[in-house]
Amino acid sequence: MPLDLVSHYGTTTRKKSLRTKDENEAKKRLWPVVEAWRTEFEEIRARREITADDSGLAVWQHYETTIERYDRKQQRMPTRAQIDAELQRLYGLIDEGKINGENPYAMINAYVDHELMLRARDDDANLRSRRLTALKAAVGSGDVRLIEPAVEIFIKQNNLLVEPGSDHYRDLCASMARAEIEGLQRTLERDKGDFTGAPKDPIVKPVNRPVHEAAPPGETIMELFEIYARENPNQIKQDTLAQARRDVGLFVEYVGSTFPAHRIDKKAAREWKALLLQYPVKATETKAFQGMTITQIVEHNKTVGKPVISSTTVNRYLSGFSAFCTWMTNHGYLTQNPASDMFLKKSKDKTTKPFTVDEMNALFRSPFFTGCQSDKAPRFWSKQGNVQIRDHRYWVPLVMLFSGARPGEIAQLAISDVRQEGVHWIMHITTEGEGNKSVKTDGSMRVVPVHPELARLGFLRYHAELKQGGEKRLFPTAERNERGQMIADFSRDFPRYLIKIGLKEGRGLSLYSFRHGAADALRRAGYLDEQFGFILGHTAGSMTQRYGTLPQGMLNQRVELINSIAYPGLMLDHLKTDIETA
Repeated sequence: MPLDLVSHYGTTTRKKSLRTKDENEAKKRLWPVVEAWRTEFEEIRARREITADDSGLAVWQHYETTIERYDRKQQRMPTRAQIDAELQRLYGLIDEGKINGENPYAMINAYVDHELMLRARDDDANLRSRRLTALKAAVGSGDVRLIEPAVEIFIKQNNLLVEPGSDHYRDLCASMARAEIEGLQRTLERDKGDFTGAPKDPIVKPVNRPVHEAAPPGETIMELFEIYARENPNQIKQDTLAQARRDVGLFVEYVGSTFPAHRIDKKAAREWKALLLQYPVKATETKAFQGMTITQIVEHNKTVGKPVISSTTVNRYLSGFSAFCTWMTNHGYLTQNPASDMFLKKSKDKTTKPFTVDEMNALFRSPFFTGCQSDKAPRFWSKQGNVQIRDHRYWVPLVMLFSGARPGEIAQLAISDVRQEGVHWIMHITTEGEGNKSVKTDGSMRVVPVHPELARLGFLRYHAELKQGGEKRLFPTAERNERGQMIADFSRDFPRYLIKIGLKEGRGLSLYSFRHGAADALRRAGYLDEQFGFILGHTAGSMTQRYGTLPQGMLNQRVELINSIAYPGLMLDHLKTDIETA
């Protein structure tokens, strides 16, 4: 049983015999059962708590239904002409000798239909009178059996979450029984020709039925998002667009798939934001939340107790949603962006900090860099062994440390992107050339000289070996995830490794700590942020950053910048496998 439905069903398991000992036959019979259960579970999850408006609607609706049922039945009652016609038919059968005294049973049967037609109105009135008496007694005693079928129908039709036997359930039963009592009294009055009666019970009163407006075909929120995605007015990257699609999908999960776009207002955005502030980290990857909506996840997490997403992540959800709302506003689906001014204030405290020299010495002496049990899974990285990791996982941190480049920029480098310009070796961070490449912005495309320490650590030797082997990419095993993010798995696993070896507690250190360390090293060398921002990719794009257009003088300036990156006290000699000259 799904965890979020255990309390509803009162059990943790459900069993059903497939009535066969044949395994193949069992497999065939299994999935229809499972799918039926899934459908049932989704129906339960779609239910909502009952409100006072629901109770008022149930009462008035049942009152009207009781009278409407009476009116329809009266219309089907035999007329005087139909009764006379049936009597004439009987006389004809007697004249023909088909009904006579010799067969009394046949005579009685022949008259049954006529008698039933004569008594139909009186019999129906008698049944209604008896039910009225029984309902009055049931209300007084708390017996719900007579009214339960009607109550269950209302609950199911309105997707209400009302547990049988609960106070809400008993109250609803009593209210609907009182409504039917009023309705039956009106029918008995109408039997006598009095159509002026009105409910005397104060709870039986007209209510406005809620209007469940659905979006027109082709204009659901997600259908409009696909139009927005095709237009892509801000020309954002596809992985960012895919993330926005998931974020907007989470909003739709809250308001419903048929919710009209024009009804998205501040209230809906505010309530969704309130849920995001309680939304657990990696909720979609957590088994305890499988199959749940955002509302159910937040409620269930009160029991599970997973940490919630950061304010930065909440702002990311709001950002993708807000950009979409701006597009809808510009296209007339909304009058204003309901997500504007909804963003949380950013914390002034830095969430990522650079490594200290002592932390780096401990890190580069740890099994990941000196020899571990296996390079196949992160759980083996922290255990001492003879396996040398020398792919992108080894080189990306070191290249970041001595260049300040982003991990994805390094991992996607082609063999041709690392080359010699005159006497200097460079890394060309670009979207051009071999492989599926991307950069954060056009201004991120740049030339970064290779630091002499990287050369001494064997980086150029590594490059030469792969080039000689015919490889096109510098790091052939570096992969993108389904969102298009380069080495996302390693970026996630690296902080966990830091925790295992005792360098990290909570937030602060990550793969990006090397990039922050490079920035601090440039500041220690006396450079201002605006003097080295371009080397980190913090600048607008220009033709000087494209292949084949780099002036030699500018390259010399970059070499000076990169060569000034130093970490006094950092010991890396144990990692040097070859001495090279940059």
